[in-house]
Amino acid sequence: MNDLNHPSGTDVHHASGAGEEPPTGIDELLERVRRGYVRVGPREAYDAAREGDGLLVDIRYAALRERDGLIPGAVVVERNELEWRLDPRGSHHLPEATGHDLRVVVICNEGYASSLAAVSLHRLGLRRATDLIGGFQAWRSAGLPVAAAPSVPAEAREA
Repeated sequence: MNDLNHPSGTDVHHASGAGEEPPTGIDELLERVRRGYVRVGPREAYDAAREGDGLLVDIRYAALRERDGLIPGAVVVERNELEWRLDPRGSHHLPEATGHDLRVVVICNEGYASSLAAVSLHRLGLRRATDLIGGFQAWRSAGLPVAAAPSVPAEAREA
């Protein structure tokens, strides 16, 4: 069977079982991907950013940023735009995405989604990409700087 909507033209739901790995649970997947790079703690991420050796990228969704605040100096990039914004060769990259040697520290709320995001950046050639152990919550618990998120008028949120 062919699925013409899939770029490869193959049926992704009925692929042959030859050479396929069995399904993986999320905990096993996280463990596996995290073995491929060194994660950083809050203080190391803070020091790297302060010394100009790391770009902090906050991928938390807006409601969490509004509720908990922002990390000063971090670039906010929604998770669904991350690869487009950080690929230095991409047409939609951020000015900060200067090259494949850029050290990116991805920050989510608790350090789970950021691990998968960091691995995705590795696949784009950003080999120094990592994530923050414990995410924003660990950053805040470590007493590192947090700024209040700018208030957004209700009519702007509904637009």
